[in-house]
Amino acid sequence: MGDWSYLSSLLDKVQSHSTVVGKIWMSVLFLFRIFVLGAAADKVWGDELSEFSCDSKEPGCKHACYNKMFPISYIHYWVLQIIFVSTPTLVYLGHAVHVIHKEKRMIEQLRNSTDGSIVKKPKYTDDRGKVKITGVLFYTYMAQLFSTILMEVGFVVAQFYIYDSIFMVSYFPCNESPPCARSTGAQCYISRPTEKTIFVFFMLVVSGVSVLLNVVEMIYLMCNRSKQRTKKLLERQRERLTFQQSSSNPHWEGRASRYGGYPVLIPATNEEQHEDRDWKEKDT
Repeated sequence: MGDWSYLSSLLDKVQSHSTVVGKIWMSVLFLFRIFVLGAAADKVWGDELSEFSCDSKEPGCKHACYNKMFPISYIHYWVLQIIFVSTPTLVYLGHAVHVIHKEKRMIEQLRNSTDGSIVKKPKYTDDRGKVKITGVLFYTYMAQLFSTILMEVGFVVAQFYIYDSIFMVSYFPCNESPPCARSTGAQCYISRPTEKTIFVFFMLVVSGVSVLLNVVEMIYLMCNRSKQRTKKLLERQRERLTFQQSSSNPHWEGRASRYGGYPVLIPATNEEQHEDRDWKEKDT
């Protein structure tokens, strides 16, 4: 197999821009796809053409029968699947880096223009520098999850369409004429069919797990976003309630006029409380 280091380094950068479920999906991609494909699958499928044989000596019959059984090599098909499935994640990474860089540049410009008197809090990063999936990043992240699910499902459906069956047979009749003989055809044999069937099942299961993780991550993000909206709504209601209570308190009326009609939440002093008590006694 080729060198996966460049793609692995790019996908590794996505970890700091993903959720917990996204990091698990990344681990599944690294461990059960890239690593297995590079370490074991290539040795199992590397001899598929050299060990493929037919009982016919007609020129070109073997290659025609091989093309009928394997329109595209399983190894090449899985490599394409990994590349296409990883592409939406890489697009999100590029967009996230662009948005965060743009936000940092705007904050620096604001700080320089005001001599540091106004400091704007970052929207897409927290105090530790961790990326917050909010705003436009939320929609980009959801779009890349949806695209990844479509890619996974599309490749699984295409695999059934291309290869007809996920089970490898030890031999099969081939009637590709020409170049094979029109009357008798050929009987062709596949090496290590059981081992190859196990690998096909394994890669399909990994695809299913990846789709499940993507769906779980979408639900997790939507639930988290709903909790944040509910929290902000409760904070606004609490602020309104505090404002109404402070406006109805007689201790705030004098201070409200000095601060543009807005009450300042400063508790009344002992002298003011004593004066209020004296006025109440006079009224009675």
